[in-house]
Amino acid sequence: MSKFVGAHVSASGGVFNAPKNAESIGAKAFALFTKNQRQWKAKPYEQETIDKFKERLEVLGILPKHILPHDSYLINLGHPEEEKRQKSLEAFIDEVTRCEQLGLDRLNFHPGSHLKKISEEECLDRIAESMNETLQKTQGVSLVIENTAGQGSNLGYKFEHLAYLIDKSIDQSRVGVCIDTCHMFTAGYDIRTKEAYEQTWHSFDEIVGFEYLKGMHINDSKPDLGSRVDRHHSLGKGKIGLDAFRFIMNDTRMDDIPLILETIDETIWAEEIRLLYSFMES
Repeated sequence: MSKFVGAHVSASGGVFNAPKNAESIGAKAFALFTKNQRQWKAKPYEQETIDKFKERLEVLGILPKHILPHDSYLINLGHPEEEKRQKSLEAFIDEVTRCEQLGLDRLNFHPGSHLKKISEEECLDRIAESMNETLQKTQGVSLVIENTAGQGSNLGYKFEHLAYLIDKSIDQSRVGVCIDTCHMFTAGYDIRTKEAYEQTWHSFDEIVGFEYLKGMHINDSKPDLGSRVDRHHSLGKGKIGLDAFRFIMNDTRMDDIPLILETIDETIWAEEIRLLYSFMES
């Protein structure tokens, strides 16, 4: 059983700093932003930056498949206004290209929001269209759709939404999903007991399929089950509790993918990583 646990680390000062920040907390995997996530544009990478990033990965022995880059929060591939969807699409294609340059094979993104101006289905169709345009203009990088808590007008909170987007994709070998445990829980999928956990993942497998699981965000939740509110908590401090994370660490279906902490207190990430590994039964 091989588990690759890490956290969403800072890439401040240059993307090549992310591997070092991952190493400092004992991570075997990590997530990062490939550019400032609060800005639409960033200047292209210099070759030196790319080389340094790849060298550091090699030294640390972290493989690209255990890295889960995250796109900018500004991007909304399902935006009801065409001009704004286009702006998001261009920014998204740029991010996929950056992953390509860094030698990374996946990009994690939130599907999009209808902003209460169009129907869910219409919004999902716009997201699918944006994904397909991206797949046509890039290569080698999988588009990894993150499930959401369903807060506001965000889509992706139902397994059916994820399946719909995969189904509409022109190249299903380059799409996948990232399941965030906090989002899953607050969207109404219980994982607290062994029985609930098995039932939820069975329904995930039936609707989406484990072959599409390309990463996970490991977070406890401040809000209750089904509250549709997105607020993460430290492991064991929220409404999910530790058992669910023990189940994940002993579930071979989560082997060999990045398991990424986005818990709220980064000062204890090293501790939380050790805790997760301590759950593994030999």
